[in-house]
Amino acid sequence: MSGSSNKAIYGAIIANTAIAISKFIAAFFTGSSSMLSEGIHSLVDTGNGALLLFGIKKSRKPADELHPFGYGNEIYFWSFIVAVLIFALGGGIALYEGIEHVLHPKELKNVVWNYVVLIGAIIFEGTSLYVALKEFNKTRGNNSLIKELVDTKDSSTAAVVIEDSAALLGLLIALFSVFLGHITGIVYFDGAGSILIGLLLISVSFFFAVECKSLLIGEGLLEKDVIKINKILASEEHITAYKRPLSLYFGPSEVLVNLDVDFKDGLTADVLEETIDRVERKIKDLIPSVNRIFIEAETIKTQKTTDK
Repeated sequence: MSGSSNKAIYGAIIANTAIAISKFIAAFFTGSSSMLSEGIHSLVDTGNGALLLFGIKKSRKPADELHPFGYGNEIYFWSFIVAVLIFALGGGIALYEGIEHVLHPKELKNVVWNYVVLIGAIIFEGTSLYVALKEFNKTRGNNSLIKELVDTKDSSTAAVVIEDSAALLGLLIALFSVFLGHITGIVYFDGAGSILIGLLLISVSFFFAVECKSLLIGEGLLEKDVIKINKILASEEHITAYKRPLSLYFGPSEVLVNLDVDFKDGLTADVLEETIDRVERKIKDLIPSVNRIFIEAETIKTQKTTDK
């Protein structure tokens, strides 16, 4: 995506704060392990939203002498911290609570509290997910949701989509486990539900951490964008050869592109300057996230390459 969306994050923070309070109240009156795990999950999600906002603010600091390309990667660092927190606090505590309640099960009390809170939370969480998906889909194009989550460089909005999706699924698990325990009288369903929620959160955090890691260590443009640049270079009559473009993300909408090209011999300075300006303009028009282009003229023995 081209930028980070605060709207989706603010919506998630408001929803998760209200949901966390209601879940803890329900857990207190019912003694439900699944409800306690869900309350912790929502509390972690609230804190994660605050961290993402902090990361976005830090990433928008202007470039300086020590960081000439800016601070765009700050958002990837804080997104990675969010992934770790989902794993350690959300998934880990939920898994612990579930195992503890399976080993030492307790009969649920005042089950109506669980139903009211869970159904209300599903409505709030669904609304938050709708807002996040609406923002996320603005630049998704024809890609599937999963593919776009893998390909996107806007880790903050992706984090909200992933968190809200996991939260909604976790709520359904909690509701189902409470319902089964209620109608069957089997006390182990509640703890089992908490274990499933923990495993869900750990899986989600692992997926998100892997995506953030790729961006942190230096990820370049997708192959489809590299092909676009190659086509532009191949169409230039004053360029005789070029190497594969080198690119690097410095933030969701900040990309550096380095080009090694061989220009025709005998070009005047004016023609050379016009060619470079034209190439840069075409690349930025086709790939708006590219904001820095360095072109180095050198002798390349091979001829113009194909699309790849």
